[in-house]
Amino acid sequence: MRNIRLDICYDGTRYKGWQRLGSAENTVQGKLEQILSRILDEEIEISGSGRTDAGAHAKGQVANFHTVSKMPCPDILSALRRYLPEDIGIYSCKEVSDRFHARLNARSKTYVYRIWNSEKPCVFDRRFVYTLPEMLDLEKMQQAARLFLGQHDFSAFNANKKMKKSTVRRIDSLEVCRKENEICITVTGDGFLYNMVRIIVGTLIEVGLSQRDAETVSALFGAKREEAGHLVPARGLCLMEVTY
Repeated sequence: MRNIRLDICYDGTRYKGWQRLGSAENTVQGKLEQILSRILDEEIEISGSGRTDAGAHAKGQVANFHTVSKMPCPDILSALRRYLPEDIGIYSCKEVSDRFHARLNARSKTYVYRIWNSEKPCVFDRRFVYTLPEMLDLEKMQQAARLFLGQHDFSAFNANKKMKKSTVRRIDSLEVCRKENEICITVTGDGFLYNMVRIIVGTLIEVGLSQRDAETVSALFGAKREEAGHLVPARGLCLMEVTY
């Protein structure tokens, strides 16, 4: 049995997220499994580094799967590129150690959230940004972002009400920067809860709009979901990198 790693990118606009939903094929995982099973002539199940939401994107998703096929990795890669739709791309395909698991071995993940902060139209990037015409206070957002660093209980930033596991996570870096009309929020951490990044961004936006004070962020750790910010749209979110 071989263990194969895939490095993947995708435009998630028309998909219901990464995770396969029963028999539904309109997920990135489902589409990959469907095509791999056809290529390798066996039932293939893949494990991703993490789930991305419906409408979210990835430039650095990682997945692995096991196969008894002897097809060389370059041939698997070539076939995937031939049969996958144009909004899913494969950077690389290589055989790895049996011990490698895309999710369990991940040490950190980096996401970027893009905000188009202008009244001007953003026609060509509209599927990849959240448009917010009201001007955001960058300095206040940066002040609030610093309070997220370190290990905290992010229960207020978790949209999964049924989750019984620990909601403690570590944020290694959280940067907020502006380039012309766009604000980019880049966050790296050891793992993320359901909708966690999108709720963090929503909280920072509320700070940037002076709807809440930056220093109040500290009081949100260990709090209830309704005390944190709103959930921003998935289209501005992109998984950039997974480190092992």
